[in-house]
Amino acid sequence: MEPNSDKKHVWDKVNQWEEELLFLKSIIDKTELVETIKWGGPIYVYNKKNVIGIGGFKNYFAIWFLNGVFLKDEKKRLINAQEDKTKSMRQWRFTSKDEINEKEVLEYIHEAIENEKQGKVIKPSKKEAIVSELLDQEMTKNPALKEAFAKFSPYKKYEFLEYIETAKQEKTKLSRIEKVIPMILNNVGLNDKYR
Repeated sequence: MEPNSDKKHVWDKVNQWEEELLFLKSIIDKTELVETIKWGGPIYVYNKKNVIGIGGFKNYFAIWFLNGVFLKDEKKRLINAQEDKTKSMRQWRFTSKDEINEKEVLEYIHEAIENEKQGKVIKPSKKEAIVSELLDQEMTKNPALKEAFAKFSPYKKYEFLEYIETAKQEKTKLSRIEKVIPMILNNVGLNDKYR
């Protein structure tokens, strides 16, 4: 037994909303989500995937749906707390216990779980592999280039490929390849001089 395990999870994101958050927890406990503590607050997971979190702030308490962008949100309850930064997370804010409609909350949570089961997530755009056929051809002709390229971190490889492949025309791609070949052979990353 860990020390303090008799205390139910203690978290610091409560402010003055303890009773309200306990009420939300009692609703969430009716679902198949499992409570864990991350980032100092309760996060509810399905199959090790974070689905929702709850917490109290100065002027409201909220449920946040970590992939809330996929919820239909017919009742228009959800907001994007940081319009330009947050792609998938959505918040449902409350300012009193009376605002919590258990049936509605459960509908949203069940939909979020369903989305999780279907694997709906926004894939980080960074990770999309970029293929440069032209660079591949160069590497086939020049094994030293291939070997040098292989030494770069995935991120630096990505930067080179992105630089080449964002050119619209083939001749621009070729001139960019000409430009990066000496850098690759000298083990210099595309943006090293700016780092």
